[in-house]
Amino acid sequence: MSEKDDSDFMTQLRVRGSGALDQKMGIQILEASPMRLVATMPVEGNTQPLGLLHGGANVVLAESLGSIGTQLHAGPSRRIVGVDINATHHRSATKGTVMAVATPISLGKTLCCYEVVITNDEGQRTCTARITCLILAPR
Repeated sequence: MSEKDDSDFMTQLRVRGSGALDQKMGIQILEASPMRLVATMPVEGNTQPLGLLHGGANVVLAESLGSIGTQLHAGPSRRIVGVDINATHHRSATKGTVMAVATPISLGKTLCCYEVVITNDEGQRTCTARITCLILAPR
């Protein structure tokens, strides 16, 4: 893992750009390094028919952070794929934004695993997710 400061990692993300799904979901990366990622996502536009934040939206947010963290750990020349994700939904969010904080469980040469804690505007935990990503061999 590189000894770069967090501003270098945010620069890498700006150069790389965000994915189409992250843009559609309104995900905003506020902080990024292999050791900690922070992002927000609006509830509005990401709800299921009853007006609750869709559980799949939580999973998209978690997968985005875990994949970005793994990419920052592995370096820009390596390809990353998610191989496992799970999420436990603790409570609903119906308005405002949710914030996700991803921290590594393990950062290896071929596998990285992150825990992602998602909270509502009141700071209450709404979801806990775990994502494992595979760092593919260079081609």
